[in-house]
Amino acid sequence: SINGKCFDWLLVSRRSCFRAGVRYYVRGIDSEGHAANFVETEQIVHYKGSKASFVQTRGSIPFFWSQRPNLRYKPKPQISKSVNHMDGFQRHFDSQIISYGKQMIVNLVNQKGSEKPLEQTYAKMVNSMANGMVRYVAFDFHKECSRMRWDRLQILVDQLTEQQDE
Repeated sequence: SINGKCFDWLLVSRRSCFRAGVRYYVRGIDSEGHAANFVETEQIVHYKGSKASFVQTRGSIPFFWSQRPNLRYKPKPQISKSVNHMDGFQRHFDSQIISYGKQMIVNLVNQKGSEKPLEQTYAKMVNSMANGMVRYVAFDFHKECSRMRWDRLQILVDQLTEQQDE
C-alpha cells in the first residue's frame, strides 16, 4: 500500500539452466550465445484490474572471455584471441530480441584497470553489429558511486530515461 492505494507487486526471477556456475569460474558465452549466469527478472504490478510488467535480464558479458581464480583477490579477465566472438555474440542478441524485443544494454564494469578491455570490446562489438534494436550505455559504477555517492546514479537514470519511457 502506498498513499492508501493497495496493489499487488510481484517480483519473479528465472535463472537460466545454460552456463550456470560460480563467480570467476564461468564467464562469457558459449557457441550458442548463452551467457553465463543469465537471470531474467520480471516485476509485475496489479492495480484495480490493470497489470503492468517490466522485464530485465542480466548475465555475463556476451563474448568469449574467462577470469580464472588464482591467488589474487580479483583475477585479471582474459579475452579469448582464438575464436570468432561475433558468431556467439550475434546469436545471443538474436535470441534476446526474439524473446524480449528492443535491448538496452547497461554495462556497469570499470572503464579503467583490468576491466577496461572488457568494456572496450563490448562497445566495439555492439557497434560492429549495427543493430537498431540494440543500444549500449557504459556507466563506470565504481567510479561514479564511490564513497556511497548513490545520488550519482541519477546520471545513469538520465541517460536511460527516454528508452525507459519507450
